[in-house]
Amino acid sequence: MTDSSLLNSELELQQQEELYQQLLLQTMGKMPTENPDSKVIRPQPGICVKTCSEVGREKVFINICQSNSVPPPPDLSREELVELLQSEDPSGFRVPMSLGEPHAEVDNNSQGCTAYDVVINQEFFQKCQKDPLFQQFVILVSVEGLENKYNLELSRDWKVLKNRKFLGSVHEQNIRTKSRPVIQELQPQESTPAAQKSVPIPEFTLFVEPPAGDPEYLIAEIKLPGVPSSRALVLDVGEDRLVLTARPSLFHLDIFHQLLVNQENSVAQYNSSTQVLTVTMPVAST
Repeated sequence: MTDSSLLNSELELQQQEELYQQLLLQTMGKMPTENPDSKVIRPQPGICVKTCSEVGREKVFINICQSNSVPPPPDLSREELVELLQSEDPSGFRVPMSLGEPHAEVDNNSQGCTAYDVVINQEFFQKCQKDPLFQQFVILVSVEGLENKYNLELSRDWKVLKNRKFLGSVHEQNIRTKSRPVIQELQPQESTPAAQKSVPIPEFTLFVEPPAGDPEYLIAEIKLPGVPSSRALVLDVGEDRLVLTARPSLFHLDIFHQLLVNQENSVAQYNSSTQVLTVTMPVAST
């Protein structure tokens, strides 16, 4: 006859051992944990762009991929794009994208090279395929995004490969489901209040449009003397907060405002001639 108390004791020991293993795996980083602010996607191949690094002239391939999980940029007509590209700082226009980690690959000549995966909205990608001007624009912002994130210097003498949509294999990417900065991707950085005290606060103005009635937009105009282009700026727009850093340690601004804004549809434009950053934030409907 089996002793039930012994079985119960063995079962409890087994459950405790399983719990211990789970905690051990989680502590060692081997157990995936859910992150409500992000999700894993597998993008579709799009176009493959060949370029090289300015230093060392090493081959670099950029896989520009497509996914509906990435939000589209603000609507932009061809005329508006032409005007944007003729401006002194076209990089101020925000194109949401996910920038993947570099991965080593081998090209057609069996030579080693580096590839990066950039994921943009699928509908916007299709729009860029129909117009060479839009295609060159999305390549430009992809190159600048990679340069900002990985501290690269890439050649602007690129080539779109005709018979290849992707170099290597398609990798899954972990993208954020909450909005990110409107100028470039912002890596998590912790700054102490003491460190920020030595960085000047720029002169800024907040106002709403229209000036009378219910506000539709909250607009911030920030004066940034000495900042050459938007590539030196890191901007994070929250629902009721705006954080701006001008590198290297030129300015730091961290302000709260009373209105709740739509983060995803907020846009920024930096005018390098006047050295003024304009952030336009739609007021969230209540």
